[in-house]
Amino acid sequence: MAFAITDRTRDVVKRILPFPLTGAQKRVLREIADDMRSSHPMNRLVQGDVGSGKTMVALLSMVVALENGVQAAFMAPTEILAEQHYLTFRRLLARCPYRVELLTSTKKGKERAAALARLAAGEAQIAVGTHALIQEAVAFRRLGLAVVDKGYDVDVLVMTATPIPRNLALTAYGDLDVSVVDEKPPGRTPVRTLVRPASDRREVLDLVRREVTAGRQAFVVYPLVEESEKLEDVKAATEAAAEWQAALPGMTVGLLHGRLKGAEKEAVMGAFTKGEIQVLVATTVVEVGVDVPNATVMVIEHAERYGLAQLHQLRGRVGRGGGASLDVMSATEDGFVIAEKDLEIRGPGDFFGTRQWGMPAFRVGHLIRDRDLLERARTEAFRWVEEPPGEGAAALRDFLEKGGWERRFGLARVG
Repeated sequence: MAFAITDRTRDVVKRILPFPLTGAQKRVLREIADDMRSSHPMNRLVQGDVGSGKTMVALLSMVVALENGVQAAFMAPTEILAEQHYLTFRRLLARCPYRVELLTSTKKGKERAAALARLAAGEAQIAVGTHALIQEAVAFRRLGLAVVDKGYDVDVLVMTATPIPRNLALTAYGDLDVSVVDEKPPGRTPVRTLVRPASDRREVLDLVRREVTAGRQAFVVYPLVEESEKLEDVKAATEAAAEWQAALPGMTVGLLHGRLKGAEKEAVMGAFTKGEIQVLVATTVVEVGVDVPNATVMVIEHAERYGLAQLHQLRGRVGRGGGASLDVMSATEDGFVIAEKDLEIRGPGDFFGTRQWGMPAFRVGHLIRDRDLLERARTEAFRWVEEPPGEGAAALRDFLEKGGWERRFGLARVG
């Protein structure tokens, strides 16, 4: 369906905005609005750096759908993140007549049945959840926009948590229109990044103690949940949490990792968000979307075990409030530059296999070296399909049908 964007829609959007939009957010919203006005379903990828305001873009897009009498779904990768979005959407939409429903695997029994009934009846306009949203039992009265979820024949807005290198975006999302949020909202303080050897542990501990004493909070990230015989030199979060508690007497240290049950994770994250936990020792479960503005320092143990893009994503968990941020890690701020460098160092792995690193063995082309050529090829392919048949299209079709490709590029199969 084609959505209408009226003066009333614009007024609702202005009413819920807690801060002025950046130029990048306005540009991406215009691109989304053009898609939604079209009679063809939207299929767009929105990517941006950590902290660039992608979630606000998604919410305002959902408001456009709601103002046109349909429902919207927002699917998050984890229950912690789904609940955070649910609470954020409820707060921002408090002055609007819209009901936001949370649907995750931990919601069961009568509570779950009531939520499903409200969605099916259209009494709830926005559903926020995990993959629980795409179970067979979930039915919408009239779903019009899905964010992330690609399981419905409706407008689809796919969002990434970190920047994707342009060449990988072409390969993995070549059939989607791409929008880039390349500015950050005002008020975000730059993250100062430091690299410290293990011998400087006392200095790092003093830094965390100073921040917590000043009323701030801290993350401490470890690569493992428990000690591993294969990685004897790598500390794990469970043992380290006790060490941090002993080193910080009088301060509350919490532990968060993926093996905790859903309710336990929610309780720990809720306590950290409320300030009841001052230092959170965690694994990379905090990598995506955790938003605690009062957290100003992050210590990443065994940083050599992570890729550059993952380190940058972790760094995005601090610097979200007004306090100056400190991050014990490495040294650059531009997520798009980091994503390209990470690809150059590690490679994307196999697209149709299990190898998660290294360059794919293409017969023709190189993802990094031939990026510009890949972009031109994609543009020409879309133009050939979309433009009315003409002399150029006829000549290319004749070339392909008569084996021109095989004659010209057959040697590429050698070896």
